[in-house]
Amino acid sequence: MAFMIAAVLLVPISDAMSKSLTGVLSPFEIAFWRFGFQMLVLGLFVVVMRRRLARGPWHLMVMGGLTMAMVLSSLIGAFVTMPIATAIAIFFVEPLILTVLSSLLLGEKTGWRRYAAVVVGLTGAVIVIRPSWDIFGWASLLPLVAATGFASNAIVIRKLSRSMDAISIQFWFSLIAMAIIGTGLLVFGHFELISLSGGFDPQGPWGQLFFMGMWSGFTFFLFAEAFRRAPASTLAPFQYLEIIGATIVGYVVFGDFPDLWTWVGTAIIFASGLYVFQRERKQGRIDRVEASGRTE
Repeated sequence: MAFMIAAVLLVPISDAMSKSLTGVLSPFEIAFWRFGFQMLVLGLFVVVMRRRLARGPWHLMVMGGLTMAMVLSSLIGAFVTMPIATAIAIFFVEPLILTVLSSLLLGEKTGWRRYAAVVVGLTGAVIVIRPSWDIFGWASLLPLVAATGFASNAIVIRKLSRSMDAISIQFWFSLIAMAIIGTGLLVFGHFELISLSGGFDPQGPWGQLFFMGMWSGFTFFLFAEAFRRAPASTLAPFQYLEIIGATIVGYVVFGDFPDLWTWVGTAIIFASGLYVFQRERKQGRIDRVEASGRTE
């Protein structure tokens, strides 16, 4: 739990670095370099720890990289105009979207109570989005896009985790996401730091980009260690502490502080998400008891 708490409180620092770079780079290029340096850190970890990179079915790995590219690009795009805490609050409908996708794609049991919690949670998201819509327009929906991508990514991870460890999964996801975004940037000619016509810009924000990648790799290591030592159902509620880190970082660095309706909507999303987690843990205990009874 200590690893998980540290991870969710430190993640907003990477988000703040991404937001600060949007004045000089596009969200897609920031995501490209963030994935690149994160992949470098994970690769160094694999070498130092003398571990082997596992591989899974390529179609799942490509889907994982594509959804990760979707998540980071959408979130950074939201950070261009929105306070970090507001974007993260909307993004936290992800566990609710995951509940629906798990039922549809994985056939997991989902009762009416959890579906009701999903509806309530999405209502909370609308409360956060509605005042933001008047100020930020379509950018208010980008955290929802990111949340959908992250939930889809979680489905892919569940399937790959049967044959791959967490470090290998994230390394390949980072590499594939970097390749997808990089291809798009080359095709549309939107590279600023490296381009076919302008060459290499040594004066770019390389130090900040490298530190951001290192920080992302470090926080992922904390996540991986947390999930290695404790069940996901135990750790999942601690994800909501990220809003505290996002609020503190957003206020200290950018002077942003969520308004009343953002807090109201966030509270509704949190309550719905925690209820879903509680129901999943209860269902998990019931399933284990039933399985134990069948084996006796």
